Amino acid sequence: MAELLALSQNVGEVLQLQGLVLVTAESCTGGGLASAITEVPGCSAWFDRGFVTYSNLSKVELLEVEPQLLYEQGAVSEAVVRAMVQGALNHSVADLAVAISGVAGPQGGTPEKPVGTVCLAWQRRGRNADSRLVQLPGNREAVREAAIRLALEGVLARLSH
Repeated sequence: MAELLALSQNVGEVLQLQGLVLVTAESCTGGGLASAITEVPGCSAWFDRGFVTYSNLSKVELLEVEPQLLYEQGAVSEAVVRAMVQGALNHSVADLAVAISGVAGPQGGTPEKPVGTVCLAWQRRGRNADSRLVQLPGNREAVREAAIRLALEGVLARLSH
């Protein structure tokens, strides 16, 4: 967890230097990303809010993800996380959004989307979303922690260009 705190602090420093604000939209991490961010004192200067949208209904109601998209692609898909980041930006004052959806396990995996399948997306306001599908090893805790780390590293990468 010290690694996540250091990453969160780094994200905060860069966001503050650039005068930007972040919003999160999470599913499989259950608020863990927002929790890692809010461990940083003074994060209210650069973190607007976090959406924990664990159910499909919450993705529809809070982030305006299209029900048809969820039906056709499934919650764990790049199309859905791209819709989640757009919805997070639409419902916040943030400049940059990150979204996570995945199968943390131990149940819920399928042959097409086994346990450890995680989709992440990032989007700057006014730009197109960028997404990634990864297969993470380990148990539920390891998958969730790795997803949070990847989300934070992705924020940093998008702030550097």
